[in-house]
Amino acid sequence: MKKYILIPALLLSLTFTSCFEDMDDTEQVASASEINDFIYRGLNFFYLYKADTPELANDAFTSETAKNQFIASFDSPESFFSFLKSDQDRFSLLFDDYITLENALGGISLNNGMDFGLVFYPDDSGNVFGYVRLVLPNTSAEAAGLERGIIFNTIDGTQITENNFNDLLAPDTYTIGLATFDGITITPTTDTATLTKEEYTEDPVYMTKTLDVNGIKVGYIMYNGFTSSFDETLNGAFGQLQAEGATELVLDLRYNGGGSVRTATDLSGMITGQFTGQVFYTEQWNTDRQAAYASNGLFTNETRNGNTLNSLNLSRLHVLTTGRTASASELVINGLAPYIDVVQVGTNTTGKFQASTILYDAPSPNFSRSEANPAHTYAMLPLIFKTANAVGNTDYVDGLFPDITIEEAYENLGELGNINEPLLAAALNNIFPPPVMPRPTTSIAKELDVKDGLEIMIID
Repeated sequence: MKKYILIPALLLSLTFTSCFEDMDDTEQVASASEINDFIYRGLNFFYLYKADTPELANDAFTSETAKNQFIASFDSPESFFSFLKSDQDRFSLLFDDYITLENALGGISLNNGMDFGLVFYPDDSGNVFGYVRLVLPNTSAEAAGLERGIIFNTIDGTQITENNFNDLLAPDTYTIGLATFDGITITPTTDTATLTKEEYTEDPVYMTKTLDVNGIKVGYIMYNGFTSSFDETLNGAFGQLQAEGATELVLDLRYNGGGSVRTATDLSGMITGQFTGQVFYTEQWNTDRQAAYASNGLFTNETRNGNTLNSLNLSRLHVLTTGRTASASELVINGLAPYIDVVQVGTNTTGKFQASTILYDAPSPNFSRSEANPAHTYAMLPLIFKTANAVGNTDYVDGLFPDITIEEAYENLGELGNINEPLLAAALNNIFPPPVMPRPTTSIAKELDVKDGLEIMIID
């Protein structure tokens, strides 16, 4: 029972498209009551906030019959799961298709390669335009020539609005209409780009380079997901920085929603290397599970494959963050803070310090995939413990706040990895004062708050 996940809220309609099977074509014969019984058993055993829901107490019902009547009184698993969740729980999730969930957690998705943000028109019309934040390599977006900073306002000829963007972005293939924005007016152009989602596995080590600034070697890594299958790639990236003599590091986690906590632990050892065996994080479970399940996460000096970490032995780290920086990313920042000088540059992070695990409809305590009930494909990700760093810092519900605040503005995104890109420039300006830092652009239009990606932290 050592596979846990930290996962903030996500917009399933944008992200979770099954790569292998359509659940409409799969007969599910389990009744709602059977699935509800699984949900109850799992939450009663593992739920971090069990004490907040009276019905989950071990003595909540006078008889098994009374408990079964309560479970059967809800007509859908979704309504039952929602009822049992604590008011302070923002992140526990229920899925009706664990195959889709497993694919997403394994880094496999249908993806057209365009990572984007959505922004309201400044005229209060409810219209929305999109801007490209990132283009993934070897994807439809790259083939179409899209670049960071490109703006679009229509999909298949239809104006994007706050009410229709989910539906417009759902198809596997769609055409975006490009536009320009001068801060006040959106002006469509005649250019379009047709994008097609294909099965894609993302290499999270997006960029690795060593910058020579004022005679000092500054490593820069843009890292977009703690995907365990790319651990050796990450270690190789640090080997490159090590060979090139990097003595400072800017770690770009602005779009990193998390992943494997073991990878987060390894990454922290690659950044440092001098704290092997010391406490990186601690766990706090519900009262019933604390004694048997809680353990400390320790700094290590080798990957899970047994290869030696390429460690930079740094005593200072600059980390670039936005509101999309979550879970395992936050664990790295919080876990390193008691040991080295962590300078956070950007905006505050998501605020996800709790862990979850995939529970299947199987006997407790393992709730394992191998014993899953074949009559349905429901699975859930309930919060089961919260993490704290070596000095006890946790409960950062509003995120981790930056030391240097600078917002990534769609009007002035800059080129990733370029010393003049605003967030990177702000970090370099802190390393090499006192230059002139690019001023963040003040947006007239307001960004639409869309959770548009799977954000996870898996302990495996």
